[in-house]
Amino acid sequence: MPITENNQINKIAVVGRGTAGSLAAASVTSKFAKTQDFELHHIYDSKIPVIGVGEGGWPTLVTQLHELTTIPHENIQMRLNATRKYGVSFEGWGKMNHNFTHFFTPQQVGYSYHLSADNITELLQEASNAQYIDAKVLSISNIEGEGGARIEFENLQAEDYDLVFDARGFPKEINQEEHISIPFIPTNTAIIRRCPSIINHNGNPYLPPTYTRAVARPHGWVFVIPLTTHTSYGYIFNRDCSDIAEVQSDFDDLLAIDGVKDFEQRSILHFPNFVHRHIYEGSIARIGNAGAFMEPLEATAIVSAQLQIGMVLQMRQNRPVEYWQGDIGAVNNFLISSMLGFGLFVGWHYSCGSNYDTEFWRFAKNKVWPQHHLMEYDGDCEKKALKKFKIMLELLKKPVVESAELDRNRILPLTSYAQISQGLGCYPMG
Repeated sequence: MPITENNQINKIAVVGRGTAGSLAAASVTSKFAKTQDFELHHIYDSKIPVIGVGEGGWPTLVTQLHELTTIPHENIQMRLNATRKYGVSFEGWGKMNHNFTHFFTPQQVGYSYHLSADNITELLQEASNAQYIDAKVLSISNIEGEGGARIEFENLQAEDYDLVFDARGFPKEINQEEHISIPFIPTNTAIIRRCPSIINHNGNPYLPPTYTRAVARPHGWVFVIPLTTHTSYGYIFNRDCSDIAEVQSDFDDLLAIDGVKDFEQRSILHFPNFVHRHIYEGSIARIGNAGAFMEPLEATAIVSAQLQIGMVLQMRQNRPVEYWQGDIGAVNNFLISSMLGFGLFVGWHYSCGSNYDTEFWRFAKNKVWPQHHLMEYDGDCEKKALKKFKIMLELLKKPVVESAELDRNRILPLTSYAQISQGLGCYPMG
């Protein structure tokens, strides 16, 4: 099946029904419904459950969910069992021995959501005009010489598509040919618990400002995400540094400090910190955890999927078809360097340690974070991400920052770098 002409993408597939896959299906519907006829298949294996943990986003999510669903903001918030997230509250991080908050800007005005992952998929499916196919996908591959991509199924005939969004989650294994490892993030495991709600909303979605808590602990750190129906706790650590039984015991201690008496153990997740070398390759776009993942310290998962989906759809809808092949390298490199930039920002949080002088924190500060310098000797995307990261840190020293210089090098807002730098105690940078 050749790539369609006249800028048309007539047949699209989204594989995976988690947050990224559901966001892609709703985004495709929104982008193409008013401008052209299209056929959208949303493909997933119902035997694979959606992991219903608490999640947090960045402020762009609030606007996008409203645009995709056309539902009023307050109704979206209630549908997601959400609270308004105004930033991340860090407890025990850095060398200043005090707590600090990374605010969204404008401070206590800009907000995102703490939301239920299983609820957001339902909300987005309602905004999608798709044919749902419940099947196991065996492979997704480019069609050599013809354009388009082919999906092979178990017990179903193969289908060809103009564009496929692959949102099947983490790869089964990380290998150097397909993936760029992120060795400067020191964690690889999460223990997720669901605890009683600490929010009393009485049907009112406009709650007092809430923040994701990031609590430093001896074996890593714990996120605390307050939803209206429950509170999601997750202990993030390195299973090569700490025995799971020790982590579980310390998790119990923190819940006791917080006055939490009951909890439901949800899952123990092993995760890689990586970026796929081919996030975008023309007819296939790997999004969400299939494209990149890093630990959830700054809630980069959803905003990464937003960037990946938006970039691909914007290019494929607006660029003439004769440029599509030539654009692959530029789009892919931009997305890779952006994901690596998120990774550098997350890993940097460990650079000043915490109020715990333990094996994990010594490992994170002295052995893991310094590995980010090795990016200087890697590929172009790694070098580009590291260069932009260093420039952003240098901008913190300047009394005046020119907007052109900032726009040219920004991966995240300069205010985010400034708040984290000051909070950790590494400001001004030496």
